[in-house]
Amino acid sequence: MQTKAPWLSSYKNVPHSLNYPDCSMFQLIQDNAKNYQDYIAYEFMGHKVTYQKFIENVHTCAKGLKVLGFKPGDRITICMPNTPQGVTMFYAINLMGCISNMIHPLSSEGEIKFYLNHSHSKGILILDAFLPKLENIIWETPDLEKVMVASISTELNFIKKVGFKLTKGKKIPKIPRRDNITLYSTLMEMGQDYTGEYVVQKKADDPAAILYSGGTTGTTKGIILTNLNFNSLAMQTIAAGDCVIKGHKMLSIMPIFHGFGLGVCIHTMLVGICRCILVPQFSVETYAQLLKKVQPNYIAGVPTLYEALLRSKNMKNVNLACLEGVFSGGDSLSIELKRKVDTFLREHHATVQIREGYGTTECVTASCLTPKSFFKEGSIGIPFPDTFYKIVKASTKNQIPYGDEGEICISGPSVMKEYLDNLEETEAVLQLHEDGRIWLHTGDLGTMDDEGFVYYKQRLKRMIISSGYSIYPSQLENIIDAHPDVLMCTVIGVPDPYKVQKVKAFVVLKNGVSPNDDVRESISQHCVKNIAKYAMPYEFEFRDNLPQTLVGKVAYTVLEKEELANLAEKNKLQKKNS
Repeated sequence: MQTKAPWLSSYKNVPHSLNYPDCSMFQLIQDNAKNYQDYIAYEFMGHKVTYQKFIENVHTCAKGLKVLGFKPGDRITICMPNTPQGVTMFYAINLMGCISNMIHPLSSEGEIKFYLNHSHSKGILILDAFLPKLENIIWETPDLEKVMVASISTELNFIKKVGFKLTKGKKIPKIPRRDNITLYSTLMEMGQDYTGEYVVQKKADDPAAILYSGGTTGTTKGIILTNLNFNSLAMQTIAAGDCVIKGHKMLSIMPIFHGFGLGVCIHTMLVGICRCILVPQFSVETYAQLLKKVQPNYIAGVPTLYEALLRSKNMKNVNLACLEGVFSGGDSLSIELKRKVDTFLREHHATVQIREGYGTTECVTASCLTPKSFFKEGSIGIPFPDTFYKIVKASTKNQIPYGDEGEICISGPSVMKEYLDNLEETEAVLQLHEDGRIWLHTGDLGTMDDEGFVYYKQRLKRMIISSGYSIYPSQLENIIDAHPDVLMCTVIGVPDPYKVQKVKAFVVLKNGVSPNDDVRESISQHCVKNIAKYAMPYEFEFRDNLPQTLVGKVAYTVLEKEELANLAEKNKLQKKNS
């Protein structure tokens, strides 16, 4: 007899609830690793470090921070790629009771200044290659007292160190000698000599880290996350993932300044006593090589990463039977891209599907996931243990029936503490409902079916209004992606004097397909058959690639700004000619 809900058999190993310890992030890792000291915690460019050595390094780093004068509650910025120093520093800051402020190392000078001043950071860990950017704005950061500088070369073996110094290392400026600058290697030496107190026992609800919203839909906001937020995420992901095995390997390519990279690819893996393969810089070529060489058990990334893999010529004949978990998050995975990736996985001997997660940085990252061996088309899965979802009428607290479209709200232990120094925004998104729970209003449109599966539509602010009709770009993108010549696309609204907005599609074609008139007409006819007339794109623009945010999401706002600039220039020329 077939069960009414066939996905239940795929979810039988996932508990409804978990017990979360009242401790810090690092304490949870340290406790879990007691009987696994010889397991590998991370690997960096071939150099492997055991859990025993990793934990020793964290304690040494924390002692070095104490010597430098940092106190519990101080905020310390980490401006690093995925390197051992960045990961070690993150947990050392946690061990001594400070708060990490995580920022992208490729941030501009102005952005670095904003992040340092907004967080009132007392210190910063930065890679030597990026130090000149900090030097140009350091006089505008009054709270900053200590600069700690790390180098990739110190984490390499002798041969690779020599090679690095003869190539990329030659381009790195010499580090200036000043009292406020300390080399990371010197910090560790200071820590080895320190014998005083340095460990601060922190509780689950204590602030642990600051992450930043992407800023694509408004002002960038600092998000204060607690130890519980990170620990519950790790424990929930391990439970819902139902595939995390001690000693197995995660290809940690998502950046540590991002909730997905830090929360899932690092913290979850370390809590689960897995091995993190730290990848400091992404390229499709090196990623394909790593998949072949490392044979990881888990990979995670944004949809554009998987789209890039589909285009990679280096993936031919690569055996991916090693994969036990393939996860997509950070942006919406279209139905068509999921189909293409699942086919790609089967063709490369993987026995798993790509599993989509959903969440926001306000709950670290994922809070919902496709079950292990079952999916519903278009669904982002079901909520994590102890995490509740409901759909409300937009801009209200009123829950709406199953199947109706409204705003996604989330409640659970991974929901943030607050926005940094922004009470108004905090109160707008964290709202007490009649059920007595605090609910995070995500600003995302979605639905839920009567079996608890959630369906993400798009950001509320991304809706296109044309001639009074509401048009959802993600729905149009799914239709266009289904054309056999299309690899991926994005859709935006362009200002129009009569319709308010009209629809434009930017299209990336598959390898070998030329953007000629026949292809354009074929895509247009495909859309005519599947898209209502009022929502039909007025133009298809072919691109070799689409602009991306720092974490690899399609930056549709960049395209919107381009169109506005083009429109302004066109109007200017018309006025001049008239």
